[in-house]
Order: sequence, then C-alpha cells, then structure tokens
Amino acid sequence: MEEKDIERLLEKFDASSLQEFEMTQGDLHLAFSKRAQAATVDEPGEPGVREPAPPPAPPPRTSPTTAPHPGGGPAPPSDAGTPVPAPLVGVAYFAAAPDKPPFKQIGDHVDKGETIFVIEAMKMINEVPSPVSGTLVKRLIDDGTMVEYDEPVVTIKEDAAE
Repeated sequence: MEEKDIERLLEKFDASSLQEFEMTQGDLHLAFSKRAQAATVDEPGEPGVREPAPPPAPPPRTSPTTAPHPGGGPAPPSDAGTPVPAPLVGVAYFAAAPDKPPFKQIGDHVDKGETIFVIEAMKMINEVPSPVSGTLVKRLIDDGTMVEYDEPVVTIKEDAAE
C-alpha cells in the first residue's frame, strides 16, 4: 500500500463517524482511532506531577426524529420496508460502473439474492444482494457515498406473503 492510499484512507476515516478502524494487509497493519488515549498533562505549579487528561465529552445523542439512519439512530419503522445495511465499510455505488445503468431503480422489483448495489473497499468491489424479494422503495444515501458497517443503504418493501 502506498503512502497516498493510506492518506486517502485516513481522510475518509476522519470524515466518517467511525471511532476506530483496523486493517491488516500482508505485513502492513493500520489502526486509526478517534478515541482519546490516557494522555497525561502537567499540572500547573507542580512540576513533574502528571495527571490523566480529562476524557472528551461524549457525542450528543440524537432523537429518533432527527437521526438520519441506524448508523446514527433507530431503524425506520417496519411499514416503511426492510432496510438493507452495508455489510462492510466502503464506498457504495448503485451501478457496476459510471457508464453502466443502475442495478435497480426506485420502484423496480428485486428478487432475494439479486445484486442491488456494490461497495468498493480496498480496491475490491463487493456485490450486495437483496435479503428479501420486494420493491425498491428508497435510497438512503447518494451514489458514491462512504458507508459504515451496518448503515442502511436502501429500503425494500417486501412482497406480500402468499
């Protein structure tokens, strides 16, 4: 892995709401963390006495009405359909390539196991199949958006049981 790849990965990590990220590729092991370490600070007026730094304030909690998705709040109600989460961290795309048509459009019927989007992670394309048969009712992110593990990407309204 080249330095520019690591820098790009770090920039995406900084822009995400992830708190920790670890990756091993061959002999390379990367670990990023936004969590405060047990840093120490000198107490003023007492040279040589070191106290633990105060922990950072926790992020504000969002209410169900303000949370955009389960990555930041509760899942949509069941009558809205079945949310399909990202199975890994990466960049989600709704088409195989920029010049190709999307796998599925809003309103299209999807069969269980059919590819509905892909996630690019570490220069690998991972197809994401539909967990249910039904109608694609909503895209919860824009094409080319960085997604976190278990973040809902689309919603599918399941077919009625026969």
